[in-house]
Amino acid sequence: MTMKRNKYLIKPDINNSELTKTIKGFDEKKQIITTKVIHEKPLTIYLNNQEIVTLMSIGDHPEYLGIGYLLNQNMLKTNDKLKSIIYEKDIETLIIRTKRQTNFEKKLKKKITTSGCAQGTIFGDIYEEIAKTKLTSKVKIKHQWIYELSKKINLTPSLYLEAGAIHGCVLCKNNNPIVYMEDVGRHNAVDKIAGFMFMNKIKSNDKIFYTTGRLTSEMVIKTVKMGIAILISRSGFTSWGVELAKKTNLTLIGRAKGKRYTVLSGTNRIIH
Repeated sequence: MTMKRNKYLIKPDINNSELTKTIKGFDEKKQIITTKVIHEKPLTIYLNNQEIVTLMSIGDHPEYLGIGYLLNQNMLKTNDKLKSIIYEKDIETLIIRTKRQTNFEKKLKKKITTSGCAQGTIFGDIYEEIAKTKLTSKVKIKHQWIYELSKKINLTPSLYLEAGAIHGCVLCKNNNPIVYMEDVGRHNAVDKIAGFMFMNKIKSNDKIFYTTGRLTSEMVIKTVKMGIAILISRSGFTSWGVELAKKTNLTLIGRAKGKRYTVLSGTNRIIH
């Protein structure tokens, strides 16, 4: 039985020559080889007239990354009206302007560096908000969907398969992955999906989230911020990630490989 090709709204563009570089090197036998490496570049984000952050990213979908970052840091609200989104490619700068006036000078001083690859950050007030949040979504995931999602995602052509050194995050509905983003840090991949959902008015309460990275506190916080109640990874857990998942009623599924997985929070959403 062959698996049907999945229809994505957006997925990795392995043919985009700007995302990788071909470099010469040597193998273990000292023979000359060529190999692809991920192209990493900075993106400086402005909100109105204020510089917010410079992120290291692969450079695709800067608008989604910038909007998602600001949403997940509580700097943009889900009901905000955007006046303009300007990406200046030559100076690697994104300027987002809103109808609402903003000033985050005090907030920017209270920044926590997370365990995310490529230096993720979370602002202190996010933890306070998440501690009071309870996910009430009634979304369910069937036992076999966990295997099916992993298989479909792993078979999708990706930059990871082309060059490695990258993380992927995927928004799913039922047993179908629908939005697949990659980046050097998993936090960037999450933010791109958050930005895509905001710009395309995609609701979150019936969705499932998949990540290739560890289930850390940051991953849990971003998933909860997006209003998604089920988080899956092929990787393992951190204790704080599990603690936050239990507090927020997030279903946390890790070590999902083949037909094996481990659930450490929210087992009520899994249908056998």
